[in-house]
Amino acid sequence: MVRNPMLAYISFSRIIAFISVVIVLTLSQISPSLSADILHFPITMESSKDFSPPESVNLCGEPIPLENRRVWEMLDREFTISVWNRFQVTLWLKRAGRYFPYIESRLEEANMPLDLKYLAVAESSLLPGIRSRKGAVGTWQFLAETARRHGLRVDRKIDERRSVQRSTVGAIRYLRSLKEMFGSWTLALAAYNCGEELVEKEIKEQKVGDYHRLNLPLETERFIFRIAAIKVVMENPERYGYNIAPENLYRPIRFDTITVTVDKPLSFIGVAQTMDTDFKVIREMNPHILGYELPKGKYPVYVPSGSGSKMANIMNALASHASYKKEMDPDHSLNVQPVDISSNVPKRTGAPVSSLK
Repeated sequence: MVRNPMLAYISFSRIIAFISVVIVLTLSQISPSLSADILHFPITMESSKDFSPPESVNLCGEPIPLENRRVWEMLDREFTISVWNRFQVTLWLKRAGRYFPYIESRLEEANMPLDLKYLAVAESSLLPGIRSRKGAVGTWQFLAETARRHGLRVDRKIDERRSVQRSTVGAIRYLRSLKEMFGSWTLALAAYNCGEELVEKEIKEQKVGDYHRLNLPLETERFIFRIAAIKVVMENPERYGYNIAPENLYRPIRFDTITVTVDKPLSFIGVAQTMDTDFKVIREMNPHILGYELPKGKYPVYVPSGSGSKMANIMNALASHASYKKEMDPDHSLNVQPVDISSNVPKRTGAPVSSLK
């Protein structure tokens, strides 16, 4: 028997809120890019403030025609879903502290709009190891075939979709080609989502070259507005009630890059031990290397900032130190070509960007 209905209601509300958080967290780990509203419903129950999207919004320098009521409603839907998704937006903002500096630096080098970084948020919630139900992997959610087509290595030994560095390079190549193909960033982003063949087909059949007038699959139509909504919220977090102290942002990972050519597999653990570095540290910096060995081929290896020269010296020593090679595996050898070592922390982090020689 319930003696105090108000207390019962409060307890029930808390239980529902807790269950909601568990469901959302579980589903977001399955695929952060799912468009179903259940992933994005508000979990803050006590607030009644009504947020609205700005009067004008542009994406990659292209204005969104909000005077069109249908367009406004599409943006409003995605904006409302995003702005009230409190725990997820908080994590976006924190992860952005780690990954945006690198992504922005690469976009700047390529002379491409910085707004493209919000594509990575929409695709993966900035989770480099995420895998979708369709098999797309990484920060930029590449399918294997698309990744290979744009210069990424994807096999059982190395999957560069899992590397923020390498996948960002691939995404820039892909997005540039899509922009050249379609002439606008909104159409390029639509093609990134549903494929260039489909967008080309619909443009030809409908005789419409404006994204906002083109009929496309609902998932793709929502996708562009989701990116725009993410931009609106993440560019002005305080305006929408997100006040995260700078010290609580996740810090950029400072690293040096070594490009090596390996003739035969080499123990990855052995290399880390020789560097006096925990294998876990090196492993987490190189999620694209899938196993416990450095496989054959030419590819980048990332090491803690400042240790690039040490790593290069060790790798060169391993190539010529027969006794060490025999101890690890008599059949394993290593050839390090003129080693390319560079610091990869953008200037805004305060770390050097000049090459280490």
